[in-house]
Amino acid sequence: MVVSLLLLVGLAVAVFVGFNIGGSSTGVAFGPAVGSRLVSKTGAAGLFTLFALIGGWTVGRNVVETMGGDIVPSSQFTLAASVGVLFFVGLALLISNLFGVPASTSMTAVGAIAGLGLASGTLDWEVMGRIVSWWLVAPVIAFWLCAVIGRYLYPYLDAWFALDRSDNALFEIDRSGIVPLPRLAETTRPKEVFWSAVVLAISCYMAFSAGASNVANAVAPLVGNGSITTGQGVLLAVGAIGVGAFTIARRTLDTIGNDLTDLPLLASLIVASVSASIISVLSQLGIPASLAVSATMCIVGLGWGRATRTTTIADAASAAIQGEESATLSTGALAAETPERTANTGTADGPRAGERVRPIGDEEPTELTSKDLFDPSATGRVVMLWILTPSLSAIASFLLFQLFPVYGG
Repeated sequence: MVVSLLLLVGLAVAVFVGFNIGGSSTGVAFGPAVGSRLVSKTGAAGLFTLFALIGGWTVGRNVVETMGGDIVPSSQFTLAASVGVLFFVGLALLISNLFGVPASTSMTAVGAIAGLGLASGTLDWEVMGRIVSWWLVAPVIAFWLCAVIGRYLYPYLDAWFALDRSDNALFEIDRSGIVPLPRLAETTRPKEVFWSAVVLAISCYMAFSAGASNVANAVAPLVGNGSITTGQGVLLAVGAIGVGAFTIARRTLDTIGNDLTDLPLLASLIVASVSASIISVLSQLGIPASLAVSATMCIVGLGWGRATRTTTIADAASAAIQGEESATLSTGALAAETPERTANTGTADGPRAGERVRPIGDEEPTELTSKDLFDPSATGRVVMLWILTPSLSAIASFLLFQLFPVYGG
């Protein structure tokens, strides 16, 4: 009877974790698509659930294996120990919600498992070292990839692709035949359809990546102790994620989907593509990593790279040697219109004749008309909590299992 009760508690906590993951991750993945009216909130929830299932069922199994038996032996995950680990993951979600910061459930879950390993003396330091190494390397890769794109490619992409949507619907229903069929609206341009499909495809890719990296956070300890199989764990986690996507995610979709002025659609696509690719690769390697951390570093890198176009590398080096101040840099450069784009916005089929992107060094420091994308104090709070939550999780888990050695022998 006690075992059955503990199992029910463990399943309940796993569902709670999955529910919150669905609530937060759906907005991140489908906010741009909903904001540009490509898909409804219900459609976004359905697509997110489907592709999270695909990601969790395929690549996500590798992360479940790592967290359920590689960091510490699976024999340590008794039901009581599994409930304890999942409790700290749920606690991290609660703390992040109270502070309004998306904490990394992957990092917090690994911290709780590491605390169990330290208390039981079974922590695999080689596996843990590999995971932590990737935690340090992945954000750096995300930053520099997007910094290069922001400095050397973003203005050309912005001038050429012109990803603004018209106010009219893309499709209309043709009722002239026996069977009503959808067809392109008269005002719809082929390029608009193509890029709308790209936005939707990248949103689905983000959902795949979220499922691959987050399924293990909800069920890895229960899979590790044999209470449920890997397949059952994936279905349980994705089911809970889906409930969150159809319910509490509607609010995050409102927030992210209707607040696209700070991060233009093109920038959102670049951030989503790079961060999802990094997390998908790490999930394939069995490394539990944070999609939120990678996405944030992508945004910082993209904005920083975009802002550095006001000066050349040679000028910056010369100013540094001579002790002079270089051009003012601001990550808010992504949010503001540049003079050349304001004067000649181009068309939906590409830049107008004569439009050109100013070369590096010729652009003027952007005068921001909206708030910066990153307030230093807010950014510091986010980074502090990303470091603090897994650290506190590991310490609290260690103390808990030291006082109550309910792990396996």
